Amino acid sequence: MRVLKLIAAFFLILGLAACGGRDTKFQRYNGPPITQIVVYKGAHQMQMFHGNKIMKTYDVSLGFAPTGHKQFEGDGKTPEGAYRIDRRNPNSRYHLSLGISYPNKADIAYAESQGKKPGGEIFIHGKTGFGGRNNGDWTFGCIAVSDEEIEEIYAMVADGTPIFIFP
Repeated sequence: MRVLKLIAAFFLILGLAACGGRDTKFQRYNGPPITQIVVYKGAHQMQMFHGNKIMKTYDVSLGFAPTGHKQFEGDGKTPEGAYRIDRRNPNSRYHLSLGISYPNKADIAYAESQGKKPGGEIFIHGKTGFGGRNNGDWTFGCIAVSDEEIEEIYAMVADGTPIFIFP
């Protein structure tokens, strides 16, 4: 009887140890620093650079109205221009997300000149709840990758990294 209790205790400890592992959505990145991100909306691609060297390329989904620069709240467009990664959200409803500094002063001024709001809350994020790739353009202006890819990107990219979004 005592041997059975020891065996049961062993398997209980082994099971608890397996459950106590690290949260797998947070990865480590040991490569060269990412110095800029470039998004080509027409090609639905995002590239990570270290200096002039492309370190990684990702296929992306964009705002549901992918053509043109985001100008107003609710227009469904992904911004175009030079921005920065300005925050991160480890508790995003889209798995993980990195904030893009849209709107800038020019974006705000233009929207206000038209009597509208520029919108905001533009992120690079995962696709939790929306399946895998090739779902088409479905975001409200964000840049979406798979959940596995945002885990990698979240580890690679530091706050303050420039992001250039081209048509």
